[in-house]
Amino acid sequence: MSNQLRISVAQCNLLVGDIDANVEQVLAAMALARDEQQADLVVFPELTLSGYPPEDLVLRDGFCAKIAKALSTLAEQVSGIDVVIGYPLQQFGQKDGLLYNAASVLRNGKVLCTYHKQQIPNYGVFDEKRYFTPGDDVCLFELKQTPIALTICEDIWRPGPANQAARAGAKLIININASPFHADKRAEREAVLSQRIKETGVPIVYCNLVGGQDELVFDGASLFVSSDGACHYCAPAFESTNALLELDHQLVLMNDLEISLLSRDESLYRAMVTAVGDYVEKNGFPGVVIGLSGGIDSALTLAVAVDALGADKVHAVMMPYQYTSDMSIEDARAEAEALGVRYDEIAIEPIFDSYVAALKEKEGLAPSDLAQQNIQARCRGVLLMAISNETGRMVLTTGNKSEMAVGYATLYGDMAGGFAPLKDLSKTMVYQLANYRNSLSPVIPQRVIDRPPSAELAPDQKDVDSLPPYEVLDPILEAYVEDDKSIEEIIIEGFEAEVVKKVVSMVRRNEYKRRQAPPGVKLTARAFGRDRRYPITSRYM
Repeated sequence: MSNQLRISVAQCNLLVGDIDANVEQVLAAMALARDEQQADLVVFPELTLSGYPPEDLVLRDGFCAKIAKALSTLAEQVSGIDVVIGYPLQQFGQKDGLLYNAASVLRNGKVLCTYHKQQIPNYGVFDEKRYFTPGDDVCLFELKQTPIALTICEDIWRPGPANQAARAGAKLIININASPFHADKRAEREAVLSQRIKETGVPIVYCNLVGGQDELVFDGASLFVSSDGACHYCAPAFESTNALLELDHQLVLMNDLEISLLSRDESLYRAMVTAVGDYVEKNGFPGVVIGLSGGIDSALTLAVAVDALGADKVHAVMMPYQYTSDMSIEDARAEAEALGVRYDEIAIEPIFDSYVAALKEKEGLAPSDLAQQNIQARCRGVLLMAISNETGRMVLTTGNKSEMAVGYATLYGDMAGGFAPLKDLSKTMVYQLANYRNSLSPVIPQRVIDRPPSAELAPDQKDVDSLPPYEVLDPILEAYVEDDKSIEEIIIEGFEAEVVKKVVSMVRRNEYKRRQAPPGVKLTARAFGRDRRYPITSRYM
């Protein structure tokens, strides 16, 4: 036992700004690691004490002071085990007022050493240069005759810090992370870690955050990659856990640990479930209300909500109008029954008629077909928000990324709500994940999946009346929105020039709508919102 190095990797689901609760979670995981796992070291994620990302909280008077006090209190309770903990550090003295994204080693009641993150990301969803000063020094500590270096998240995505640690004599690198999920992210991480090890020969323990935070969701999936560059352990994704790594004197993993692997569809679905559950519960909502249309988007949203929160916290409302088909009403009822949620029907025709009559009487307006379609959507939005006001339940919107990209949605209508689970999921992927969810248990009627998609806001309406077929639209959107390809590059890929130009024009024109959309979970490498930021007023094509 004396030659073994026992490291507990604590995948935690933390709450931004709840410093006391985060400390309590650290103490519980530390006690488990020390007393049950008999670990020598327990490792926590990036910015554990504040939660990630703390954003402008770190600029508020007293926030970092409270973090410093919590760190001191925590250190006093550390005994019999070393702790690696991440937190925002406000440096006083010679470097007065500078903020660092820091990690410290706590040992026997004291802070043994502290590392300042060197690579400060400022792309995509990351704004760390707004807050943090980069460090420049290696941080080494010794445990059981093993020199161990600390790094933080982005540090491992660049060669500098790992090479610096190896030159300083590190035999093991601890990398603590708040690395957001997107599709295929796990493979990217493994490739990066393998490259760092190829350069340094130093194995890496990679500890990642888990849980939802606004638009971001963290999947955990912590890793151990040995000196041969191979991944020998991956922790369960989307689960809080303490994973024990038993390393021999050559830092080879001794215990037989299962490598957790999820399919692409399963990881996307679980990301949505985690994001919805944490957004609702961390913000104190008693449940959610969903407008159920009988279509594929609301059906998938309903399934996600029930899997995240339980059927008792989900209320589905069908709001038919004269264009709503009997099939849609039947399918909405079937979906609600299959998932066991409360289900109500409220006809919107009287509300719609009163709006149209008021416009004609007071303004002399006869709403156009398009205006009438939007009035229908807004009648439904008003009803859902009224139910939300009365019950405290948050409205989940049901729009997908394809619709949000081209503006195929109604402001203050189907866009009204608090969170959008499908916001970063293309229509093509909506169908794919509906089939995945049905493979677990049949909750979405097959004809909902098979029938042509329609908003049912006009007689015999189909989405293809206004949009290219989704099998054409979605690849164009992926190329333009996620891959930043030009119109010319997309046309070269085989798409019709006029179709590409029309789609790009729709994306550009509808930025103002997306700015007013509720937050939604990031699932792809380039999500609308804090990830992809474009001016509303612009003539650049």
